[in-house]
Amino acid sequence: MSVNKPLEGVKVIEMSTFIAVPATARFFAEFGAEVIKVEPKSGDNVRFNGVSEGRLGSPYENTTFDLENAHKKGLILNLKAPEGKEVLFKLLADADVFLTNWRPQALEKLGLDYEALKGQFPKLVYGSLTGYGETGPDKDLPGYDFTSFWARGGMLGTLYQAGSEPNNLIPGIGDHTAGMNLAAGCMVALHKAQTTGVGDKVSVNLLHSAIFAQSIAIQAAQYKGLGKSYPISRKVAENPFNNTYKSSDGKFIQLSMPPFDIFYPKFMPLIGREDLVGDERYTMASITKNELHGEFIAILEEAIAKKTAAEWAEILTAADVPFAVAAVWEEVLEDKQAWAIEAFEAVDYPTGKRAMVRQPIFLDGSDKLPYGKAPLLGEHSEEILRGLGYDDATLKAWHEAGVYNTFDDVKSRCGNPDAVAELAELLEAKK
Repeated sequence: MSVNKPLEGVKVIEMSTFIAVPATARFFAEFGAEVIKVEPKSGDNVRFNGVSEGRLGSPYENTTFDLENAHKKGLILNLKAPEGKEVLFKLLADADVFLTNWRPQALEKLGLDYEALKGQFPKLVYGSLTGYGETGPDKDLPGYDFTSFWARGGMLGTLYQAGSEPNNLIPGIGDHTAGMNLAAGCMVALHKAQTTGVGDKVSVNLLHSAIFAQSIAIQAAQYKGLGKSYPISRKVAENPFNNTYKSSDGKFIQLSMPPFDIFYPKFMPLIGREDLVGDERYTMASITKNELHGEFIAILEEAIAKKTAAEWAEILTAADVPFAVAAVWEEVLEDKQAWAIEAFEAVDYPTGKRAMVRQPIFLDGSDKLPYGKAPLLGEHSEEILRGLGYDDATLKAWHEAGVYNTFDDVKSRCGNPDAVAELAELLEAKK
């Protein structure tokens, strides 16, 4: 095994769509595992929904699909054909990990559920990700991160300003959280399989991932009357030092000083309110007992509104006070610290260089692969089949019968690369 690719020699078969499980498989690929993505002829839907997310949906420049699927090989396989299922089983016979987010009933129908496979492939690690889990009254419901993670999990109904409306959601937050949970579980099961020869099933779902992510607050919600019930207003935040305040140039500054009374004598002079140091009204106990949250927050609002975010950043940084200016995405893309920690890598695309986000895990003793592109739909179909020992005559017959397809079969649906080049010229002209 290469020191620089710790998962070299591990083989992963992925049969999934959208974001969560593809992100798990990308984790394995990032560290050197061979990952084969099996898709139907219609392809993973993420290949085609770029316009709704404000990005290109072309296979020649699809930043979301590359984010989740770089370094993989792509195979189009018709699993309704007996030969297609034969190919999948041949792949699984030599695989270490099988990853899927298909709904349990669909897997059972094809004989691809864990109970059906574990006898044939005893060493196989079977990673399953669903919306609501595999037991209980709602196990068969369709689940996405907007619904299972954000809404059902409690985030959407609590984490917004009281009196306003629920937050705008963006794709991937719940999926990436659950996907990394699945990666962690599969690594545990893989270690077990390699040491005992016995695989296991790893089950992760979006609902539980959301509950775990918020577990401190959800558990505390049992103590009714001791804290405020969410949603709340920042005007009456429980700890005024864990709150946001608007600067004179309209930017919000997030303070984070959980031990209120310890930071109080240090922080108040920074905002020009030395006169309040030692004021017994504004201890955390007094603020809570006398419900002075709104009164004290108003004092902080008035003070912080007198300077720009840049001025406050200089003052608070010099005083070693935990804070951050609330950034918008365009600012995150230019954050020098984010680039220093290699959160981004500049990647060439037809429309120019794009900042692509790397997965947030690095090993000092492992080479970081240069940011790769995802496979085109069916790009490696024949290469994979030949690697399994099928000859040209078999491939020809199966191709004609629709057992598998190549990118040439579907490229007309995927768009014209010349159109991306034309868009690149248009974007350049608008600069």
